[in-house]
Amino acid sequence: MKIFSFFCMALLGSAVQSFAAGHGGGETAVSLTSTAFGYASLALFVLAYILVIFEERTHLRKSKPVMMAAGFIWILLALTYRQVGIPAEQAHEAILHNITEYAELMLFLLAAMTYINSMDERNVFQALRSWLVSRGFSLRVVFWITGLLSFLISPIADNLTTALLMGAVVMAVAKENKKFIALACINIVVGANAGGAFSPFGDITTLMVWQKGQATFGQFFYLFFPSLINWVIPASIMSMFVSREVPPPLDEKVVMKFGARRIILLFFLTIVTAVSFHNFLELPPAAGMMLGLSYLGFFSYYIKRVEKRSHEYDRPLGISIEAHDDPFDIFKRVARAEWDTLLFFYGVILCVGGLSQFGYLAMVSHQMYVGLGATYANVLVGILSAIVDNIPVMFAVLTMDPAMPLGQWLLVTLTAGVGGSLLSIGSAAGVALMGTARGTYTFGAHLKWMPVVALGYAASIYAHIFINSRLF
Repeated sequence: MKIFSFFCMALLGSAVQSFAAGHGGGETAVSLTSTAFGYASLALFVLAYILVIFEERTHLRKSKPVMMAAGFIWILLALTYRQVGIPAEQAHEAILHNITEYAELMLFLLAAMTYINSMDERNVFQALRSWLVSRGFSLRVVFWITGLLSFLISPIADNLTTALLMGAVVMAVAKENKKFIALACINIVVGANAGGAFSPFGDITTLMVWQKGQATFGQFFYLFFPSLINWVIPASIMSMFVSREVPPPLDEKVVMKFGARRIILLFFLTIVTAVSFHNFLELPPAAGMMLGLSYLGFFSYYIKRVEKRSHEYDRPLGISIEAHDDPFDIFKRVARAEWDTLLFFYGVILCVGGLSQFGYLAMVSHQMYVGLGATYANVLVGILSAIVDNIPVMFAVLTMDPAMPLGQWLLVTLTAGVGGSLLSIGSAAGVALMGTARGTYTFGAHLKWMPVVALGYAASIYAHIFINSRLF
């Protein structure tokens, strides 16, 4: 929190410096950073994000403050444009540009979330969990398996789903062994975040970089070995503190429902469709994902026919559907999407877009990427993402659009993805596990091992610079 406050104060301070420098030459192009409405917009964003940080204490959903801040920031921007004589059409075009960016991201994520929810309904993840807890592995083997699966599953599913699945396995196997559960949860968080960093589908930040065209689909896999190093080094050190105790296997068996394997296949086909739209047709990946969602829509109809469930779309009010007659309806899976998260993205994108129009991002870009240099700036982005959510940080970098070679864009993708592992609050995976393993996996438990996680963070950066030196 102190670092976040310092960052915001530095931003305000640099705004004053930028304004003074700009007015020395008589220019009015940068004067928006010094207007009262500009400062008010910056304060609104900081206030909204403080509420986001304290979501666990206030129980105020994170989407609400950023959506409100976004609306007021654009009101203040429009009023500022009117005051300084900038045509209103420019604000209109700017907000449409940001809404278009959000629409692409939202539709992509909506399709992916619907597939994940469908696999969950068909017991795909539950079957994997039951298989693991019934094997009778030692605690050290469970530690490595859950970490490895977190690294391998998160490039396809999101890191939140992966962390919750593996966390459930750990808590089912270890039960009252709090020390092991805490270490295993740290390992899962690091593995899930590292795995998501080398795939366009693994994290929101990598998806944004891919959709912006800063790296092609295949170029993200240059980050595979640096990401692997980011997980393996902390895991190797922490595993030495895990006992070889073999807990009794649990007698748990879950069978996947009809169509589960075909839904997994359709999800992979949807990914291929999205990549093909982007690489071969030069169309937005989101359009490919929505086409892939239609695959699931037709297959859901087939499931209902085979299972002989109800095909009625509308029923009179007051008449409920019995559990055994509840159809596999794709729209129920859509309704289960993380709408709080999707609306949070809307607020973040419009907040950052509005501050960009005021000129703050261009100023920060100069301070970071010219003053510090691209490498140090990108490393700093990763550290900030451990304190501030990596989504607004990465969107801000993409909006700044500093002139960088591919190696630097991959570096900031890596750091923004794995930097959240430094603290338990730095990623959705960490926050989710703190909720499910309440009192065992805590902020303090993760902080104790932060030097080990930081060692992996530094090693992954050096590995990327060394292995992919030709990209810089």
